[in-house]
Amino acid sequence: MGQIAVLDQNMINMIAAGEVIERPASVVKELMENSIDAGATKITVSIEDGGKKLISVTDNGCGMGADDLARAFESHTTSKIRISSDLHGISTLGFRGEALASIASVAQVRAVSQTRESATANCIEIDCGDKGDVAPCSADLGMTIQVRDVFYKLPARRKFLRTTNTEMGHVSEQFTRIALAKQNLDLTLNHNGRELHRLPAEQELCARIARLFPMLSLRTSNDLIQAASTEKGLHILALLGKPAISRTNNRFQYVFLNGRFIRDKFISHAIKEAYRGLLEPNRFPVVFLFIQMPCEDYDVNVHPTKIEVRFYNANLVHSQILGALREKLLGTDLEMPGRLPPTGPPRSTTPRSAPVSSQRIADAMAEFFNKHRPVHRQQQIKFHPASGAVTRDVSADKPTQYDSKFMQIHDSFIVAQTDDGFVIIDQHALHECIMYEDLCRRIRNGNLQSQKLLIPESFEVTPSAAEALENNAELTERIGIELVPFGPRTMAVQAFPTLLSNVQPLDFMQDLMDLLEHTDAGPDAAELLDEVLNMAACKAAIKAGQKLTDGEIEQLLADRQEAESATRCPHGRPTTIKFSIDDLEKQFKRT
Repeated sequence: MGQIAVLDQNMINMIAAGEVIERPASVVKELMENSIDAGATKITVSIEDGGKKLISVTDNGCGMGADDLARAFESHTTSKIRISSDLHGISTLGFRGEALASIASVAQVRAVSQTRESATANCIEIDCGDKGDVAPCSADLGMTIQVRDVFYKLPARRKFLRTTNTEMGHVSEQFTRIALAKQNLDLTLNHNGRELHRLPAEQELCARIARLFPMLSLRTSNDLIQAASTEKGLHILALLGKPAISRTNNRFQYVFLNGRFIRDKFISHAIKEAYRGLLEPNRFPVVFLFIQMPCEDYDVNVHPTKIEVRFYNANLVHSQILGALREKLLGTDLEMPGRLPPTGPPRSTTPRSAPVSSQRIADAMAEFFNKHRPVHRQQQIKFHPASGAVTRDVSADKPTQYDSKFMQIHDSFIVAQTDDGFVIIDQHALHECIMYEDLCRRIRNGNLQSQKLLIPESFEVTPSAAEALENNAELTERIGIELVPFGPRTMAVQAFPTLLSNVQPLDFMQDLMDLLEHTDAGPDAAELLDEVLNMAACKAAIKAGQKLTDGEIEQLLADRQEAESATRCPHGRPTTIKFSIDDLEKQFKRT
């Protein structure tokens, strides 16, 4: 007797369920998508015990007749496609014909359906593939599917289900994805008889996001930046979180393609690049991205869960998204608002000799700003942060560039008055941002200008460092560094960038070698160049603890106004924290 056996249909469905039905949340996803494809405008999801005990999905869609209801739970039965060419233009969420058969093979299922054409409703019950007959019943228009005891006949699968809270978290995530993708639906989610979400149809997207993600503390629509673009058949709408609400993972990055939640490495990379220099390392932006494009331009038939797609022109999608998001972010004021401490009573129990009047404090601050005005010198030192040059202005009593008041505190921060309050500026971070932009602008027009050193500065190199420098000779030339052999295991710097005149060449070369040895140029040569420019800007920028003259501060503030985006340094740290006069008045009980 041969060893090859033909599996029965229910066993085939149980194996297919392993690909489609991972946990109760998978059932919720498939059933809600079926409801949407059936034209439902209202969907209610009721869960018990995180979905391990009961999953019930009720909709007001078109429903099924008796014949279709009996056939729907068979393997590879679907109303979405007919011939192979239909796979190239799928506009529905479901189409494989595996979901209902897979669900019914691993749980107890009861489906009730009522169509507009039928006088009575019909129902069917299935127990792990053992299907009963279709029978008449009473029900409202639409469909209700109840799924009980998922994997109850498969203990090996059921034991891998997690706690009720964990499984309910996955259910809520699937509900959230559909709620964001389909804003025209009236959606309700209940758990153990308690309502978790009720989202009315046509709810504003920002309001729906705020309702679904209370942890983001979105108070107004201004907390999310809207970007839109339509070009070459690709329509993009994005709601972008400001850097201040970034997270430690990418959980809050939601991408939708024609109403379908997807994950795609090209799009993830475009989002990351759009925020480059605006976020600190290891921080992820909050992004809600909605893409519309012809169904013929991508393939959704890649993975059983349909969460992955394949774009026929992935480079176009990447460049369009990156361009739209980056342009909007760079054109938006991303200054970080200051956070003032709560105004409650002091926690310290130490007795105070006399109460301090908050009005006196406010008056003292105002008096200080009034007294601390820029000095108008006859011979004023001018500092140009973008070039690092220092010149002398010999014009008599020349008015300062800014009338606003400012001061430097702890030789590290600049406090400057604005029309509606004041800002605190990290002088190093701001100058680093300005230097970085200047370096990028100059290198786009060719190699950086360099200057010959009077005495070449030599340094030792390891074999790996020498190889890294040789492999990246074009890069070092672009940034204006000229290197020559200077003996065994020794090289010398003969020319160095003019913009880095205040940087020690050997210190820079040591850090450059460390960077090159641990980074492969290859296809990411542009990213490597960007990292080198980041490092150069950081080294050339004025430092924390460096005393600045009034003229130098004025020039730094002037360059801040001219910068393309001066709110974040290249490493993503904020350069400026903004305080409004309204916040101060609330703190001092003046309102």
